[in-house]
Amino acid sequence: MVPFAHARPIHSAADKIRVAAIGINSMGWADVNAVMKNPGVECVALCDVDRNVLDKRAAELAGKGVQVKTYGDYRRVLDNKDIDAVVIGTPDHWHCLMMAEACAAGKDVYVEKPIGNSIAECRAMVAAQERYKRVVQVGQWQRSQKHFRDAVDFVHAGKLGKVGLVKVWGYFNYGSPVAQQPDGIPPAGVDYGMWLGPATKRPFNSNRFHGSFRWFWDYAGGILTDWGVHLLDYAMLGMKAANTPKRISSSGSMLRNPGAETPDTMTALFEYEGFNIQWEHVIGYGAGIYNRQHGIAFLGENGTLILDRRGWEVVPYENRMEAVPFQNSSDNGLDEHARNFVEVIRSRSMGDLHAPIRAGADVAILAQMGNIAYRTGSTLHWNAPKGEFDVAAANKFITHEYHNGYKMPRV
Repeated sequence: MVPFAHARPIHSAADKIRVAAIGINSMGWADVNAVMKNPGVECVALCDVDRNVLDKRAAELAGKGVQVKTYGDYRRVLDNKDIDAVVIGTPDHWHCLMMAEACAAGKDVYVEKPIGNSIAECRAMVAAQERYKRVVQVGQWQRSQKHFRDAVDFVHAGKLGKVGLVKVWGYFNYGSPVAQQPDGIPPAGVDYGMWLGPATKRPFNSNRFHGSFRWFWDYAGGILTDWGVHLLDYAMLGMKAANTPKRISSSGSMLRNPGAETPDTMTALFEYEGFNIQWEHVIGYGAGIYNRQHGIAFLGENGTLILDRRGWEVVPYENRMEAVPFQNSSDNGLDEHARNFVEVIRSRSMGDLHAPIRAGADVAILAQMGNIAYRTGSTLHWNAPKGEFDVAAANKFITHEYHNGYKMPRV
């Protein structure tokens, strides 16, 4: 880990916050643009292992009159003491190492979800934030949307009666079926060794690169750790649940993506005392439960609250409660989330963060539990005091082994 460096103090709204973005092909680019919308923020550097992406994004900023330094190695970004904060939008297997090293270098961090690619990485990231006291916002931007918070407030008000089941789902009609592809050579301009980083060294394969990296365990955890952390987060908030289910079971299959590893069809059940949270996903479908592509449904004795990114409503059972007509979303969650990040950089009031690192860890760990149950084919019981499962094969998945000379952060 890089040695600790004190951050440049930001005393007032008049002080510029200088931001760099690492990993800018997709969400990292959206994130840094949302951050830049805030007064007093300027992007000063971009970093990506793909020179084609890097040149494209730098040219886009130059077209807006913004000149930036460009880097192919994230460590050079962290060495730059003029940079106050970094946005990390890389594939998941890089999040932990980059976030921990950025905190150690005195940078505040906006890190994409899921925060880590293993339970151990999530723990290490929490420890890094707590040691270095940096502002760390996790990209679970729905936490900054009013209609999501309003829906949870309604659940907490108790009008639904006892909620015994929360159904969470994603039926996504995106991503073409992943057919098997032969190994090849990396595209010109790509530093493939740096792209792999701590992941297992393998020949380049286009299936494992931009976009579709998410379907391989080396780099990510499929839909459950992608969309799952967004949606399960609100299931946990609504039920005031921790990442300590009594029992975890999961089943799934590969129906459409023979060239991938993570299941394209999956159901996971998290059993708590007094209620269950159930996750389902299918890739290649356009609509799911309640004719919604994705969502969270709190099934109570008196009615069901149904929530997605478009809004929420309550459907009563018989005449046990009043219906609540559809409440539309009224704001831009990503923009609000970025604004919250910038505000806390200035105030240093960590309690005002909408998605602090512990919140990101809680739901990422829960999603990892579902994947581990699937990968082992076992029903698992979680020993919270020990932080381990009752199945030895499952405990082997708690830590993701690092390769190529990289080491798991030890904080």
